[in-house]
Amino acid sequence: MFSRRRILASMAGGAAGLALINLQGCSSFGSGGSGQTNDWAMADAIRRKTTVPRFPNVDFDIRRYGAVGDGRTDNSKAFAAAIQACFAAGGGRVLVTGGDYLTGPIHLKSNINLHIEEGAKIRFTTDPKAYLPAVFTRWEGMELMGYSPLIYAYRQKNIAITGKGELDGQADRTTWWPWKGNKEWGVEGYPSQDAGREALMKDVEAGVPPEQRMYAEGYYFRPPFVQPYLCENVLIEDVRIVRAPFWLLNPVLCENVTVRGVHLESLGPNSDGCDPESCRNVVIENCFFNTGDDCIAIKSGRNADGRRINRPAENIVIANCKMEAGHGGVVIGSEISGGARNIFVEHCSMSSPDLERGIRFKTNSIRGGVIEHIRYRDITIGEVQNAIVIDFHYEEGDAGKFDPTVRDIEIRNLVCQRADQVFQVRGFERAPIKDLRLVDVHFQKAGGIGVLEHVEGLTAQNVTINGQPFTR
Repeated sequence: MFSRRRILASMAGGAAGLALINLQGCSSFGSGGSGQTNDWAMADAIRRKTTVPRFPNVDFDIRRYGAVGDGRTDNSKAFAAAIQACFAAGGGRVLVTGGDYLTGPIHLKSNINLHIEEGAKIRFTTDPKAYLPAVFTRWEGMELMGYSPLIYAYRQKNIAITGKGELDGQADRTTWWPWKGNKEWGVEGYPSQDAGREALMKDVEAGVPPEQRMYAEGYYFRPPFVQPYLCENVLIEDVRIVRAPFWLLNPVLCENVTVRGVHLESLGPNSDGCDPESCRNVVIENCFFNTGDDCIAIKSGRNADGRRINRPAENIVIANCKMEAGHGGVVIGSEISGGARNIFVEHCSMSSPDLERGIRFKTNSIRGGVIEHIRYRDITIGEVQNAIVIDFHYEEGDAGKFDPTVRDIEIRNLVCQRADQVFQVRGFERAPIKDLRLVDVHFQKAGGIGVLEHVEGLTAQNVTINGQPFTR
């Protein structure tokens, strides 16, 4: 029989009392006693509440506005003209048909569906000057004026990117990725983001207004691929997105976001697949991830900026997704200072020799934030290095005064075929992880149990490791 390797906090008593959290239109719930039926009814309510945009049945073919799909012609003006015409007419589809269309950044407007037909490709230029002038954006959880994302929308309503075509950021070891600047990705003689990143962090902590944080040309911050910012009713469906400079999908401060049937593949540095940041009502389903960083990472701002904006990531459903390579399958953090709550993950599979972690929470005492009411069920993990990670010692570790709160986590019906280590679960003695419940969880072949440190209220029901019962 297995028992915990290390639990340095008291595990006596029941689940800690938690404040009630409400989803508008739904009944409230408490901590451990709510039962999975009521929990997953909330997930169903989130699905119903997440509005999917609809559009007028009229097309604006970019070729009518001068676009040439030869892979060489700059189509930036054609895209802008088609979008403006569609917007002026009250909305519809901006249609991209067969061809290879080179362009600079695309800025969407309300009531527009950018539809890329199967066989069509939008290829984004790698010239940084094309992503000027600077726009109001967020980079690693910090607001600033920076390079435009490749596809961007600011304060728009009812927008979409759909179709079975491809979006290609063209990032590789010679363009965009070397700006990461570390030993793996840096290239001798190339500039890097390091100095600019440090300066931006200082501006954030000093309270410099975001509009005055000018970090575009000369600071080497790779832009996100798709970033709707302060938008409402967003749909991204069926497209294939490859070779991103930075995070692939990064909706920020948005409400009602649906990501459905999207293929995300980019193996560069910080190539997170889908990072909803400080968003409310999000559904991510039937997607494929093969990434150079976290497949899905839920975020809510970094450090002082996350606390200033104070908007949690909340009411998020992730279902029927497949994760291959990446740093983590479904992740919360590390830019999580605004908190996260009401997260539901079901029917997902994660497996690859290059997948480092399955379920992952990453934070520290500089980030802070409250993470609560997180549910997983029916999860299959094939091969992974660490199956379950909740780490308060990420990056800077215990170097600040904003202790994170992580509580009310349930993992149910999970099967992991092979893991180097089962647990990497480490809270703080003064701020333990609270109320972690494992129900019907089986680790079929594990190299070791790993670490359980400063956990209060751990319960394990029908949990096995290498065929042997695990108890707390």
